[in-house]
Amino acid sequence: MIAKGWYWFGLLGSLALVAIAYFYFQQHLGLAPCPLCMFQRAALIGVAAFCLLGVVFLPGKVFAKFIAFGATLSSGLGLAIAGRQVWLQHLPEDKVPECGPDLAFMLDVFPLSQVISTVFQGSGECAEVQWTWLSFSMPEWMVFVFLVITIIGLRFLFKRERNYFSGALGR
Repeated sequence: MIAKGWYWFGLLGSLALVAIAYFYFQQHLGLAPCPLCMFQRAALIGVAAFCLLGVVFLPGKVFAKFIAFGATLSSGLGLAIAGRQVWLQHLPEDKVPECGPDLAFMLDVFPLSQVISTVFQGSGECAEVQWTWLSFSMPEWMVFVFLVITIIGLRFLFKRERNYFSGALGR
């Protein structure tokens, strides 16, 4: 069983990152999130939701594996999305796709499957580097964050539980 502290760490860490993105980057610095950034936030909220289940229900072995799978899937999707944005940011300027409509417009007009397909293709606004720290862009930092969460989730997903009595009883 995963220690309750890991659930708290995942929940608070994910929510803190979403809060920083909204309150600091979006509200304070005025950086409008691109569609891929919004999907990365959704992936973090997915991780937080699965961790919240762990905090609230203190799951046994099977439910803990379900939570680990859900958090790993959410972070894996976030990793793929952030990776796609990093790839767009490193394209030569003449290869960057044209800017498309904003996410709110697409959600109002198009079916969800078309919105997701369009967003994952990326656009010019997703290729723009608006902020860096230690010479890494925000999506590059998010690749690191999602990679760490994915590795932790995989560790818990494939972790074998010790049965301290099996060795003594089996002999």
